[in-house]
Formats: sequence, structure tokens, C-alpha cells
Amino acid sequence: MTGASELLLRGGIATIAAAMRERSVSAGEMVEASLARIAATDGIVNAFTDVTAERARRRAAALDLHLARTDAATDALPLLGVPFAVKNLFDVAGLTTRAGSKIERDKAPAGGDGPLVARLEAAGAVLVGALNMDEYAYGFTTENSHDGPTRNPHDTARVAGGSSGGSAAAVAAGHVPLTLGSDTNGSIRVPASLCGIFGLKPTYGRLPRSGSYPFVASLDHLGPFARSAHDLALAYDALQGADSRDPACVQRGFEATSSLLSHGVDDLRIATLGGYFEEQAGPEARAAVRGVAEALGTTRSCSLPEVARARAAAFLITNAEGGSLHLADLRARAADFEPLSRDRFLAGALLPAAWVQQAQRLRRWFASRAAELFRDVDILLAPATPCVAPVIGTEWLSINGQRLPARPSLGLLAQPISFIALPVCAVPIWGCHESLPIGVQVIAAPWREDLVLRVAHHLHNAGVAVAPVAPSAPA
Repeated sequence: MTGASELLLRGGIATIAAAMRERSVSAGEMVEASLARIAATDGIVNAFTDVTAERARRRAAALDLHLARTDAATDALPLLGVPFAVKNLFDVAGLTTRAGSKIERDKAPAGGDGPLVARLEAAGAVLVGALNMDEYAYGFTTENSHDGPTRNPHDTARVAGGSSGGSAAAVAAGHVPLTLGSDTNGSIRVPASLCGIFGLKPTYGRLPRSGSYPFVASLDHLGPFARSAHDLALAYDALQGADSRDPACVQRGFEATSSLLSHGVDDLRIATLGGYFEEQAGPEARAAVRGVAEALGTTRSCSLPEVARARAAAFLITNAEGGSLHLADLRARAADFEPLSRDRFLAGALLPAAWVQQAQRLRRWFASRAAELFRDVDILLAPATPCVAPVIGTEWLSINGQRLPARPSLGLLAQPISFIALPVCAVPIWGCHESLPIGVQVIAAPWREDLVLRVAHHLHNAGVAVAPVAPSAPA
């Protein structure tokens, strides 16, 4: 078990899969190491809402039997033996898809796995559970009143970020090396930043959302978390593929990323985003971007116009679509919502249609301004969050002399980017704060996930962006 435990905490996806192929570790040992780590530390972290131990053991036994019976190469299973977990808005056969809510607990269990869950298992991975989140994915802290708050593994007095807080915390705590989350306004990038791991938000429409609980159909993305860009790329390559059940999912062929990571960054035109992205960032966030820019050898800066207005438009669309989605339950079961979610959904349901229409016009205009930038640059750099993880229960942040509400403001630098569908890799930076990480967004033009992952991989290899497992805390 020592080997499996070390692989879980120190290895990556490729290392685990290689050890499986060499028969130096079994899938059963990897699953037991993951379950033991969860049992030892998740009592404090609270990343998991469900642990699917028996399913994982059955799956691992089937994989080990397959390996024992075949001499054929297993290169078709790039995630062989890798334990993973998913945000509890993904359908998992036999589990109720709760989406962090009280209301959905009354529903029947999912009859099957969602497509992305199935694709990871088809690539050899082993599901070990479902993960905590903000109710209906509406939040940036995972301070869930139904399931309790997820705690940041690097400082358990602080938030893990959200809404995919459980997904980020499970990777940072060493429970699993891979998780899936969702990102509507920053819900992958914010917890990746605060928990010090890598997170990928692909281009809108690149991965199907079928088999997951929706939040804002015109903004929802799904994507992976891991402790390296290489692991993200392996997972992303396994996740790709169209799905006709999601009308927004593009009919786009497979585009490899993991095989392109070694191409480096010398041919890329890279710039930092100034203006709003500096003004709304605290000192640690600005220092992180400077450090990344220096490591990439760029002094170039550029800006987007009307970013604050774009963020306001994103809020309008989020509230309106979310309020419409939950209108029946708001009428019948308002008391069963978390108060903050309920109030925002109610406000959204009352928004004038003309306001939402104008927000969509601004969205198209803002996307065209970003497209103009990408004629001259390949990569944009920006902070992922304005500050490091705040203490659980924090109501207000102070950013450059501004007093801002904490929960929505953790996403103020991520939201304008997802608003226009761009692919982003959040990379973790240490040393800007005495003990906590903070993330930087590596942003590219639509469909260029290969570029953001190449840059993230370069930063990881250079030791600039690293994702250490948090020290074990007593359960």
C-alpha cells in the first residue's frame, strides 16, 4: 500500500497509469489508498458528499482482472487506475444528482453516468465519489448550509472557493489526482486559485453538459482539476467528443493537447491584461501575474474595454436564466433554498426582458473586442482571484481600498472571461503570500486549449506554477 499511497500524493495521472501497466501497483491498491486518504482527512476538509467505495472496488477489480488476462498494450487507457471524483451536479448511476441543494434530494437517483463521467471511466479511471459545491452552483465559496462548508486544505479556517470547492479541495488534499467541476462565472478558476491547483475551463461548447445539472445554459462549462498541466491535458483529451443531447456542444473533431505540451512557448505572443484586471486585483494577485509574465519573458500589456460593464451584463444573464430555471420551486419551496441563492434567483426572475436583451448585445460586442486582441497576441494573462482564500464566514473584502462583498467578488476577475466563452487554464502560484497560493488565468482564443495547456505546462516544468498536496490534517 505504501507504493499506492506515494503515487496518490506524489505522482500524477501518467505516473499512476505507467505503474499500472508495469504491474508495480494494482487498481485495487490505488482505490484503497484513495479511500484511506479520504477517511483520514475529509472529516475536516469536507470535500465529499458521497463516497462510492463499493462501486470503486468493483471497477478496480475489473481493471485488475483485465490486466491479468491480457498481454495487449493498454495505451488505449491513458487514465488507467486513476481515482477521480466529480462535483455532485454530475449524474452518477445510483446517486441522486443534488447540485448542492436540499430540494433535489427528493429526486430519484440517476439512472446512469453522465457522458463525461463515462468517458473518464472508459479511459481507465475509477470513480470514488461526488463532491461538495455551492447550492445550484451559485456561489464562489462552497459554504453550503445543507452539506457544510468545504475547507481549504492549505488552511482549514479558510474557504476552498466555489462553486466547485469540493472538486478543488479533493485534489489539493490528495484524496484523488483528478476531479471534474463546472464553471459558469469562474467556478473552476476561483477554487483552483484558492486551493493552489490547476484547473481548465474549456471553450464554451467544447465539452457536453448533458448528464449534469444546469445553472445558466448560455454560460455553463464543464472541465477538470489536477495537480499539473500534463494531467489536465490527459484528462481533457479523454473528455473530448460531441454529444447531440447538449445543443450547445459543437460538432468538432478530436484535437490533441497532451502530445503538444513539449512544443514550448517560444513562438507564442503573450501579454498581460491591464486596466480593470489590475485595478480589481490585490497585491498578491498582481504579484502573481508579474511573476508569470517574467517567467514567460514578456513585458507586453494590453486591455479590454468596458470590462466592468461586461461583468454586470454577465450577472444579469446569470440571474435571469437561473431565476427562470428555478421559478417553479421558488414559488412552491422557497424556504428550502439557501437564503442567498433564493434571493438572487428571485431577483433574476423579476428582471425586465429588455435588460437581458441589452446584456446579450453587450456580450457580443465585448466578444468582438477580445477577438481583436487575439489578432495580435496568442495568450493573455490575468489574475484568477483578487485575493487569497478568505476566512470562512467573511462578508467583506478590502481590495485596493474598495470594500466589496466577499462572495460575489471572488469571481470578479474570472467572470468577464467566461462571459465570452474563452478557454482558460488557472495555474497556481506560491510565494506571493506567506502561506497561501493564488492563481493566474492563462487565456487564449476560442478552441485553443492546446495553447493554454502548453503555457501552463511550461510554467509547471519551470517550477513557477506548482501544486503541492496539502499536509495531512487529523480527521
